[in-house]
Amino acid sequence: MSEAFANAFGAFVVHAWGMTEMSPVGTVCNLLPKHEGYTLGQRLDIQEKQGRAVYGVEMKIVDDQGKRLPQDGQAAGHLLVRGPWITCGYYRDEGGSIVDADGFFDTGDVATIDSDGYLQITDRSKDVIKSGGEWISSIALENAAVAHPAVAEAAVIGAAHDKWQERPLLVIVRRPGQALTREAMLEFLQGRVANWWIPDDVAFVDELPHTATGKLHKLKLREMFKDYRLPSA
Repeated sequence: MSEAFANAFGAFVVHAWGMTEMSPVGTVCNLLPKHEGYTLGQRLDIQEKQGRAVYGVEMKIVDDQGKRLPQDGQAAGHLLVRGPWITCGYYRDEGGSIVDADGFFDTGDVATIDSDGYLQITDRSKDVIKSGGEWISSIALENAAVAHPAVAEAAVIGAAHDKWQERPLLVIVRRPGQALTREAMLEFLQGRVANWWIPDDVAFVDELPHTATGKLHKLKLREMFKDYRLPSA
């Protein structure tokens, strides 16, 4: 979308992110002076990120044990935020304490933060696939899959695996009249994602479940495939 607006109208799309609990803006993605000489492709790599924290917002990423991770653009962890207007609790204390010992609120997102402070959300904590102690982004896999011209919609969920705990299962809705196969889909993903991210299987369905707001309903999808057994399991 950012590329289309740039090419068709010469417009710069500002990517921002936030949530109700943050009142509501957390980051805005503007370029820095160091990016002035960048090509459109290089600028788009930055624009697709959620951006840098606005005044008053602090961010950090942590691992499953709560240990702070480096801001190197590579390490992905649970995204926590803190600030004067960021919530520290819900109405009538629903859910109990929702902040850590330092007052940081867990957003429920998995993200990276680079050395310039640019945030990039890679998944939701509940949707990330944990395979052999490493994390696989369901969003990145879905984005790679929908680039195939025969794919109308794609979703990735974790399927149980005896050795690796979870492995990716790719669920596809084909475009009308297309005869995409499992083998062709997996071959298409080669080189587009890390080899160990390649899904262990592909399932084809007529439609994917959605929430009332049009988002993929991953909870219902996991329920649909709760008894699914991967060929590699």
